[in-house]
Amino acid sequence: MKKESPDKIEEYFDRLWPILRSITGEGVRQSHDILSELIPLKRFEIPTGSKVYDWEIPKEWAVSKAYVINPEGKKILDIKDNNLHLVNYSIPFTGTVGLAELNKHLYSLPDLPDAIPYITSYYKERWGFCISENERQRLSQGDYQVVIDSKLFDGSLTIGEAFLQGESDEEVLISSYSCHPSMANNELSGPLVLAFLYKRLAQVKNRRLSYRFVLLPETIGAIAYLNMRGEHLKEKLTAGYVVTCIGDTGNFTYKRSRRHNSLADKAALHVLATKSAKVINFSPLGSDERQYCSPAFNLPMGSLMRTMYGEFPEYHTSLDNKEFISFTALQESIDVYFDILMSLDKNQKYINLYPHGEPRLDKRGLYESIGHSSVPELSTKVLWLLNYSDGEHDLLDIANLSGYSVNELHEIALICLRTKLIKQI
Repeated sequence: MKKESPDKIEEYFDRLWPILRSITGEGVRQSHDILSELIPLKRFEIPTGSKVYDWEIPKEWAVSKAYVINPEGKKILDIKDNNLHLVNYSIPFTGTVGLAELNKHLYSLPDLPDAIPYITSYYKERWGFCISENERQRLSQGDYQVVIDSKLFDGSLTIGEAFLQGESDEEVLISSYSCHPSMANNELSGPLVLAFLYKRLAQVKNRRLSYRFVLLPETIGAIAYLNMRGEHLKEKLTAGYVVTCIGDTGNFTYKRSRRHNSLADKAALHVLATKSAKVINFSPLGSDERQYCSPAFNLPMGSLMRTMYGEFPEYHTSLDNKEFISFTALQESIDVYFDILMSLDKNQKYINLYPHGEPRLDKRGLYESIGHSSVPELSTKVLWLLNYSDGEHDLLDIANLSGYSVNELHEIALICLRTKLIKQI
């Protein structure tokens, strides 16, 4: 199977990094266009004003320029230098203000004096700029010319979706978001892992499960997607994951689904058992898992991350940049997600056709005809599989009980199917 290289991941990162994204707008569509080179995203546009449960799709936002000219005549806080400088969804404003008034519209982080914060105002009209605390302290008294050439208008919210049909209609959902401007771990790591994961999974022949991939704006996009696909997912979804904060070099973190021990949880924990991973329980705080796991849906959606959102100081700042992530780590994250999906794909239940004691394995070539004090490993695996092939335990259950991997037990299951010791449910 052809795997993506860290260099190829970096190439796409560099193309996506400068784009000013938000919950709506051309930056999102441009990002989806680039990612569509890897994953064939079908685009859905949900019009402004559409009701999605308790929410309403907001106006679309566009901005062509935004900057401030200081009393010395120097242009500062220019989105062409860093698109985090503008408060996301700022309304248009042009005028001259004094330092005291300007400060009312500035956002900085005294505890991270070199960082530009990421600030949004999606649902309340205001304008503002984000500035490092160090630069803020250097601002002098005088008049400042403010230019924000933006507009809010009736447009649409963009969702991208791709689907890989398998032998079964049971589905796995992989979800990430494409609404943050230039941040590396908290934004681009998710869409990149999702897109390259699709590309790798598409190479797998005879996939048992079907796989649905979706890119959307966080929160409002997931709610809109549930409005569109929620009832279908309740019927078809067997497991799913929200992909976010997956590009740094920290150990893996897995956040369980609301069900706590869903198939998504079992598969993730099985693969992570050989790694130094932190496991946390579900909470209704975080990323879009809180929408997918909301009470009306309670979908089996977990989230595999590295350092979790809010737990690294660079989170939602300009310090979450290219230097903060590792493209080798991103490749490893794709590997781990792929292993989880393959564990799900191979995971099935079987019925032992000879449940009254042990069947004779030697006449089927699965046990040596001469006795030994120890049971050969092949026979041991067969006995584990047969004993728990009761229609209740799946391969993930048997793997957790026996210490063997799903891959190993899947190979044994194929042997037992050929020798008619079991049947597949």
